[in-house]
Amino acid sequence: MSSSIPIPNDFNKMLYEDISVYDPEVNELIEKETWRQFSGLELIASENLTSLAVMQANGSILTNKYSEGLPGARYYGGNEHIDVLENLTRERALKAFNLDPKVWGVNVQPYSGSTANFAAFTALIQPQDRIMGLGLPDGGHLTHGYYTAKKKITASSIYFQSFPYRVDPATGLIDYEQLATNANLFKPRLVVCGGSAYPRDWEYERLRKIADGQGAYLMSDMAHISGLVAAAEQNSPFEYCDVVTTTTHKTLRGPRAGLIFFRKDKDDLESRVNAAVFPACQGGPHNNTIAGICVALKQAAEPAFKDYAKQVRANAAAMANVLFKHGYRLQTDGTANHLILWDLRPIGLTGSKIEKICDAVHITLNKNAVAGDTSALVPGGVRIGSSALTSRSMFEKDVEQVAEFLHRVVQISLQAQKEAGSKKLKDFVDAFEGTGESAKLVKELKEDVKNFCIKFPLPSVVDSSTIKQFD
Repeated sequence: MSSSIPIPNDFNKMLYEDISVYDPEVNELIEKETWRQFSGLELIASENLTSLAVMQANGSILTNKYSEGLPGARYYGGNEHIDVLENLTRERALKAFNLDPKVWGVNVQPYSGSTANFAAFTALIQPQDRIMGLGLPDGGHLTHGYYTAKKKITASSIYFQSFPYRVDPATGLIDYEQLATNANLFKPRLVVCGGSAYPRDWEYERLRKIADGQGAYLMSDMAHISGLVAAAEQNSPFEYCDVVTTTTHKTLRGPRAGLIFFRKDKDDLESRVNAAVFPACQGGPHNNTIAGICVALKQAAEPAFKDYAKQVRANAAAMANVLFKHGYRLQTDGTANHLILWDLRPIGLTGSKIEKICDAVHITLNKNAVAGDTSALVPGGVRIGSSALTSRSMFEKDVEQVAEFLHRVVQISLQAQKEAGSKKLKDFVDAFEGTGESAKLVKELKEDVKNFCIKFPLPSVVDSSTIKQFD
């Protein structure tokens, strides 16, 4: 094919210009973010570092195509290749989780985990029906019905009646007995399992019995652990649940999107879920993202991915052991998956303060409520994840050093809090950004973190020497 077609000099010229030429401002932000990821530690449990192949698919020309509807039943023409892609993605999704296509189906079009969850609710229940999900302060997710005494926060609490269940404050473990008792009183139409900050596995058989006792559907949101489920490193929800949702970018290590799995042999869930996704809750699918999901699902079926998932758990446990060695308290006394919930209340710190100093030294994690917290604005802990570190080829000895960095963060935080002379977050930040001892320690730790991080490759960047430095 000839490559001599001239680039137009009219109003379409911009369509052919490289971003570094056309928009150096945005290009520099991309370069800065690349350096931030390369020179820092990514410990947010809901984030991961996806592959070069996934990025190539997600940034492909497939972004140009509209394809409302399902394969073979589109509202636009020109979808012959998109139909093949979406069917291939559905096949790979079922294969990744070892599902029988005669029993299970999957919709791969949701834009995110949150939209997947709301579409699943739309398919399963009616407005103002009753739902029970793990409460947000106890490790659940916003989309599982969270509300406060003063305000309904998310659509799941606005459009449905929600009664959250809780963990035992003493152990941090889900109180299944109290859940069963409350379910008998509340009579939910839907029970939701899964969380965003729960360091243990789920007892799906027990949850199934509770749901059956109320004639309720059981839905699992396995967003955080789907990669571990695919690798058989966590219990599978598919044996007991009616619908299973997930994001695709956490432990599954794909692009940012969602999936909805449904039982094909129950209550016409296939047509209900598909209709709930489109046209009920969203428009045309993002075909470039579906291509990225397709690639990620192929990777998830590889033996190497199982090794990765096993290492994710091993690394989380290794970090937990170091923190235990220093005398810190962890919710549920450790972890059985990819995340750690670190209770800072015994040492007189808040999650907000630790998050601020971590940001200053290029360690990214998030403040998080722990069992017994009374304020979501001033949570008593932080959440730590091992997925991204493992994607950077770190092993136990490496993440043990990461945990030592976190111990240094605590020591600096205590010093900054002492220098601040008050409990206010602003005074605390002013202290470690000032000229005192804590500010000096922050600069030293930031340099140590950088020198440690740049020894490890950054997924999707083939040649790390091409990464532009900014500080």
